[in-house]
Amino acid sequence: MSEHISSISCVIIVKNAASTIDETLSSLKYFEDVILYDNGSTDETLEIAKKYSNVNIVHGDFIGFGETKNHAASFAKNSWIFSLDADEVLPHDLIEELKTLKLDNEKEVFIIKRDNYFLDKEIKHSGWGKDFLTRIYNKNKHAFNKNMVHEFVELKNDTKKTKLKKSFKHNAVQDINQFLQKIMKYSDLASKDKKTCCFLTVIFKAKWAFVKTYFLQMGFLDGWRGFVIAVSNFNGKFFRYTKRYINCKK
Repeated sequence: MSEHISSISCVIIVKNAASTIDETLSSLKYFEDVILYDNGSTDETLEIAKKYSNVNIVHGDFIGFGETKNHAASFAKNSWIFSLDADEVLPHDLIEELKTLKLDNEKEVFIIKRDNYFLDKEIKHSGWGKDFLTRIYNKNKHAFNKNMVHEFVELKNDTKKTKLKKSFKHNAVQDINQFLQKIMKYSDLASKDKKTCCFLTVIFKAKWAFVKTYFLQMGFLDGWRGFVIAVSNFNGKFFRYTKRYINCKK
């Protein structure tokens, strides 16, 4: 039987992830401590999670991605945190690499490549290809910023950054409707208490998002999926800044 991982806690915030959470939690079976911080799931997410004896289910409110992830980490038994999303999966080779980490320097963080999938096909371009993320950190020294969206672990001048060799899988899109749902949710969060008072800014931000994704990040090499991602980025920026423009006019 493969050796378990007892010194790193996996922390996941979740709401209505029944379509992906089983694969995610199954890939974490060698971790002794997995925190599933639920923000009010109404589907079968919690029933699925209860099948796993190493999963500790905690209930709490969503207060923005950054602060919610920090609060969820407070329930972990370990100081070393592996922050995951409910649609991400750790392959066996990454698990084995994690078992070799020394974890003797609290100032160290570990950066891991994320392989993003769109309807079962890996996306190599469109801004999704070179996706390196700081996901393992010691909560005594590091934490996520307080961003409502697009959160990340804040690094310090003396942070030691170590890039791991293996990657993990992100089931980013399993249903095309996810793009529409994310546009609604993320544009609401990103426009809260913010204003944009020039409508030309709205137009420029949206157009630039498409050009950047499809041409500069070579989304055209990802076929029709790349075009869909570029259009989604256009719509995301358009509605984010339109909502900020409406805030300015109130």
